[in-house]
Amino acid sequence: MRTAKATAAAVTAVLGASAAAIAAGRLASDAALKAPAGRPLPTEPRLTVHATAAGQITLTRDLASQRPGTYGLAGDGFHAVVGPVVESAPHEADTVVRRLERVTHGALEPGARAWLTPQVHIGDPKSALGLDHADIDVPGELGALPAWFVPGVRDTWVITVHGLGTTREHPMNLMEFLHRHQFPVLDLAYRGDLGAPRSPDGLNHLGETEWRDLDAAIRYAVRYGARRVVLMGWSTGAAMALHAAAHSALRDRVTGLVLDSPVLSWEATLRALAKARRTPGPLLPLAVRAAQGRTGLSGDRIAEAAEPAALKVPTLVVHGPDDEVAPWSLSRRLAERRRDLVTLHTVDDAPHNAMWNADPAGYEEALRRFLTPLM
Repeated sequence: MRTAKATAAAVTAVLGASAAAIAAGRLASDAALKAPAGRPLPTEPRLTVHATAAGQITLTRDLASQRPGTYGLAGDGFHAVVGPVVESAPHEADTVVRRLERVTHGALEPGARAWLTPQVHIGDPKSALGLDHADIDVPGELGALPAWFVPGVRDTWVITVHGLGTTREHPMNLMEFLHRHQFPVLDLAYRGDLGAPRSPDGLNHLGETEWRDLDAAIRYAVRYGARRVVLMGWSTGAAMALHAAAHSALRDRVTGLVLDSPVLSWEATLRALAKARRTPGPLLPLAVRAAQGRTGLSGDRIAEAAEPAALKVPTLVVHGPDDEVAPWSLSRRLAERRRDLVTLHTVDDAPHNAMWNADPAGYEEALRRFLTPLM
């Protein structure tokens, strides 16, 4: 009897531990599958605003707050734009002073918690950039997808699609550049975004189902006059672009891809985000299995779409070694194996989604060189 009770207790303990591990894996998978648009990824540290004065802002000293370039600074109830570090400004040893370009809305108060974001602009193209645009609805398989259309005279359209942790405001970083070069721009919100239909399971599939919304945008563009389209995606938006270029019924209209911080392996990205949430290493495989069970991601179809042999059109990859979310090594491998089609523009000291922020001039010159033959 004592042996039976001990065995039962051991089995119960094992089952309890297994259930706890499964629950922990499911929770860890939320870091990617439930990443809310417009909120910081777990890789992005929270900073404290210490002071503002005369076009400068003092922030907590951190590797993030010392990044080169221009970023949005967001917090609950406010958004600002900060420029480079001001090395000459007096400050305490545990702080950093950056140039304060503008406060977009709200107020920056000492003690406020904030994070850097690649989204420099908020609002819409007219309010943020002074660009005339149309608010349109793209018919998608789940319902109407809101989008901004900025007209241009060319018959090659650029369709932009944001990625993890950002919204359709993020592509406005490049909208002035694209408008200056006379490209019509269609900036898409897709399933799960504000104003767009919710995905059936309420989860982010890291591009593997969302790409069908981008396919709907291609159909819309062709219907309204685009002879050719260039797909420009960030993060999981880049994964969507790869899927669409490989599988869209109108893929023959896709003449170029621009992939910024591309997620080329959903497993690698999910592991990175779960690890950033301090998930213990032994639980990371459970997070991957939980994601597979919850979303039906039985294989890494992103990796298949990004296989060098699958590429058919010129591709610009903008990425760098400091991306903690999407491995730069995969972008480098893709470029090395398809030198005939892929141009890799490397950006140092830039986190995920923020290649333009770290070096706007270099980014735009690389983009100009790439787009010129496609005009």
